[in-house]
Amino acid sequence: MVRRIASQVHKQAARLMRANYIKNEPVWFQAVLEHPPLPLPPRAPPVREDCRLPSSRKMRKPKTEPLPIFYLEDKVRRQFFRDHPFEAFRPVSIVEGREVEDEHPVRGTDWTRLAQRGLNPSPEDAVHFAVNLHNHHKMALSIAYTRAVAEFRSLRAGHDFANTFARMEAEAYGVVFPSEIDRTFEKEDAVYQSADRKVELDRGALLARKRWKAILDVDSGMGDFDRGQQYTRNWKQGIRPTYLPVDELAAASEAGKPVQSMEQDRVAASPEFVKILNSNP
Repeated sequence: MVRRIASQVHKQAARLMRANYIKNEPVWFQAVLEHPPLPLPPRAPPVREDCRLPSSRKMRKPKTEPLPIFYLEDKVRRQFFRDHPFEAFRPVSIVEGREVEDEHPVRGTDWTRLAQRGLNPSPEDAVHFAVNLHNHHKMALSIAYTRAVAEFRSLRAGHDFANTFARMEAEAYGVVFPSEIDRTFEKEDAVYQSADRKVELDRGALLARKRWKAILDVDSGMGDFDRGQQYTRNWKQGIRPTYLPVDELAAASEAGKPVQSMEQDRVAASPEFVKILNSNP
């Protein structure tokens, strides 16, 4: 009998049942179909010695490195920043939002001029414009790049001229623009003020936490703690305390009797009060 792999037993059993070699379905057949065995890992090819290989052929090792990913925009972008190195110093926000921004509606064959996407284009606009001319207008890449760069420089020059004359007009009306050094000092002062403000807030929070803290006055007349020796001495001598316990105070307040009258009755009934009366006829 042909030797079968464990992962192919249910397949062979199904073929035998279709050929009526197995009349009754095995008990384990449905369970194996519901939970088929895991496939075996692929076997590595056997290692052969160099002496067994033909001398005219040399086996090459398979290439496991990924293929290089190339985009036409990368080539155009590399050349653009090589020709305009100072454009890399312009601040650009690379923060992404929750959703990807939709592509500009002006694209494809409708995009024939760079100014259709704004009068102050970015380097990415110039790169995409050159690639768009090459893909959709059947223009050579070198010619498309030259045209995109020419329009980019023209629009940037117009934008700079407009800003220059707007600044001159504003200064003529009395506006004073701070220099870059003044702006740096203002940012530094804002950082220092924020630090001072944080210290004030921390101090206010600390005072708020200490506002309800119990403060005990040392000179309150309580005296030193004698571990109850004075209380025991008064108890042995029969001197009764002149204060009221908490339970009697609560009972007196509920009964409506003033606490001061109860204190006076207690003092009048004490032995010290009787001695005072006997000593002063």
